[in-house]
Amino acid sequence: MKERESIGSRLGFILLSAGCAIGIGNVWRFPYMVGENGGGLFVIAYIVFLMALGVPIMTMEYAIGRSSRVSILSAYKKLEPKGTKWHVFGYFAIAGNYLLLMFYSVVSGWILRYFVLSVIGAFQGQSPEGISELYGEMMSSPFTLILFMVITMLITVVVTSMGLQKGVERVTKIMMIALIVIMVFLGIRSLTLPNAAEGVSFYLMPNLDNIRKVGLGNVLYGALNQSFFTLSLGIGSMEIFGSYIQKEKSLLGEALLVAGLDTFVAIVAGLIIIPACFAFGVAPDKGPSLIFLTLPNVFSAMKGGRILGSLFFLFMYFAALSTMIGVFENDVSFSIDLFGHDRKKAALIAGIIITLGSVPCALGFNVWSAFEPLKAGNVIMDLEDFIVSNILLPVGALISCLFCTCRYGWGFDKYMEEVNSGKGLKISRAFKWYFMIVLPLILVFLAVYGLVSYFMP
Repeated sequence: MKERESIGSRLGFILLSAGCAIGIGNVWRFPYMVGENGGGLFVIAYIVFLMALGVPIMTMEYAIGRSSRVSILSAYKKLEPKGTKWHVFGYFAIAGNYLLLMFYSVVSGWILRYFVLSVIGAFQGQSPEGISELYGEMMSSPFTLILFMVITMLITVVVTSMGLQKGVERVTKIMMIALIVIMVFLGIRSLTLPNAAEGVSFYLMPNLDNIRKVGLGNVLYGALNQSFFTLSLGIGSMEIFGSYIQKEKSLLGEALLVAGLDTFVAIVAGLIIIPACFAFGVAPDKGPSLIFLTLPNVFSAMKGGRILGSLFFLFMYFAALSTMIGVFENDVSFSIDLFGHDRKKAALIAGIIITLGSVPCALGFNVWSAFEPLKAGNVIMDLEDFIVSNILLPVGALISCLFCTCRYGWGFDKYMEEVNSGKGLKISRAFKWYFMIVLPLILVFLAVYGLVSYFMP
């Protein structure tokens, strides 16, 4: 068996993990949720839940990866006690990594399309109706959606084919450093706009009226939900990076750094978006409409908006592409570990499968828009997102947690030995019962409540 590839530096590991975690949700979901869920209180609750839920589960994925030195399915097979069937979930994890990219590639393509439109000045001088028309034209065109999805997939496949260090690590490092520089620049620019202080106040100051309106329970659930899903935990997306590192550093400190970087990007994204919306009198709406309908109006009205808009969509694309590459690395690793393919062949096979599998998602917005799975108003992307976000991620995280803490799995002692190997922060054995009982209960709650609430009127 060929020697396992490894990441070249600690910085590479941190930025790769953060790149996989930092995605579109950090930019269009987090700022809106903060503003609508009580501002500063939501941020505090989010950070508490991130420390209490997200970071421990991340250390478990890292520990499984570093101990096994293989991807998630092979890791369960290698570490599970003889005669047990923990590895069965590995097949679902593989499916989750493929399915996630089958809709994420399409959304990433939207952002690339908007970057091109911004560079050529398509938004300049446009009325809100004109910008809405540009969005409608993009979504109704199968050719446009598929073309930009294919370009994104080609970039992902080429980068991953170049090797772990020479391709994945090097390109992700450059993108992540550029992303942070662009973000800081845009954040400073946004804070100098008229009425920016009002936007910052809406975004980060505790707002008791909003808390009362939304309900404290909903605010806390929103923070809990965001703290878990922001880190892409549950389908082995973080486990793979653990499999590429040595034992010089204990894993708690690494997980805290990645979670901190993810949170920094999410908060600064809000400092770019919310003050700009307030400065130009537009509502900081939820979801895709914020990015694709509201912000182009802001950039259109702003001095130097063409350059700033282009930088914003470039930053967005780097966030999306870093997640694409991070998750795709899982798909490549599955093929290498299970079938012995070389990296180039593994990347090509996975790339073809995901590209073809992404076509239904693109067609769901136009040719197949009459198909409404799950409930009225849904499109194919909603079905795919539901399977990954509401089933595979929380259930997968629960399996990882039980595997690392249950004596019928890998076991708490082996997990503790791995997670605390190396220099740095250690996890105390005093947390044993918290990890064995409280964490699984929180994950069961997330899974059940997420399923029930999705179908509630």
